[in-house]
Amino acid sequence: MTKVVFVMIDGLRPDALDHASLPGLRSLLDRGAYSLRASSVMPSMTLPCHMSIFHSVPPSRHGILSNEYAPQVRPIRGLVEHLNSAGKQSAFFTNWEELRDLSRPSNLQMSWYANESYNLPMGDELVTDAALPYLSRGAFDFTFVYLGTVDTSGHAFGWMSAEYLQQAERVDKQLVRIIDALPADTAIICHADHGGHERTHGTEMPEDMTIPWVCAGAGIAAREITESVSLLDTAPTASALLGVPPWKEWEGRSVV
Repeated sequence: MTKVVFVMIDGLRPDALDHASLPGLRSLLDRGAYSLRASSVMPSMTLPCHMSIFHSVPPSRHGILSNEYAPQVRPIRGLVEHLNSAGKQSAFFTNWEELRDLSRPSNLQMSWYANESYNLPMGDELVTDAALPYLSRGAFDFTFVYLGTVDTSGHAFGWMSAEYLQQAERVDKQLVRIIDALPADTAIICHADHGGHERTHGTEMPEDMTIPWVCAGAGIAAREITESVSLLDTAPTASALLGVPPWKEWEGRSVV
């Protein structure tokens, strides 16, 4: 049975591939379905983006317009709740606490968190260390691994600065560790939530809105995706890979 691992590299711009050594991400592009022109959502900020990723609707629908959570007025079923209703087990490994609101209580089988997303340069290694024992044995049907320090480096030193690119390389090494640990029947989705410019993000600028997006694994044809891809497509894609039809109100589509 296919397992799905979703790795988020917060704040990674696709053009970082032209300026940094990212062999982990490149290996996924070589064997997966990918786009280097995928779209974020407005506002291109971390929590609104992740709410759109996990609920497959834009911020205008889920109502989260900043990094402060508020309950949805007209709730949309999120990916974790949807998978749980289908008997699938999910786990989160994160280092940014605001992500705790991406799922509703009693739907996750495991949640690991440490306040390390602002810990440069090592904060994402702790997340990977925690996740690897579970990933290597396929303990959960769906596993979310959030790596937050590339975004932290962008805010601290500027997007595309030498320090930002060095941090992207460090985080790519964690991606390699994750890829190497995965059982053969595991599909991996990896992308960013937004990009950035200067020392910020959140605008409609292409630097903020354009992200890398890739899905790789057994049965997924290697190709550059020519149609549009956005954050809204991740939940339907993960659900499809797990054999679960998408929630009826999701607005994205399965890329595979």
